[in-house]
Amino acid sequence: PLSPLSDWPELLSWIRAAASTKLKLLRKLATQTIIFHLWKQRNNLTHNQISLSAVAVFHGIDREMRTIISARKQRKHLCSLMVMWLR
Repeated sequence: PLSPLSDWPELLSWIRAAASTKLKLLRKLATQTIIFHLWKQRNNLTHNQISLSAVAVFHGIDREMRTIISARKQRKHLCSLMVMWLR
């Protein structure tokens, strides 16, 4: 079972503990994308008083991850990232 990450060092340990280089890359990309979308949501709420639903935020994260992975699929050693993301 997965436990929630409670602090920054724990998040970094989780990324580094990946079983493979591909999984480590996927975790890094997902972490970066999630942080960006949460920051964007926070700024949107702070500056525009507009809040997106959690579903909309998750949809944006998923869409961006698929775009990032698709842009890298020509690299043979990264072609399986999409399969890993969709699991």
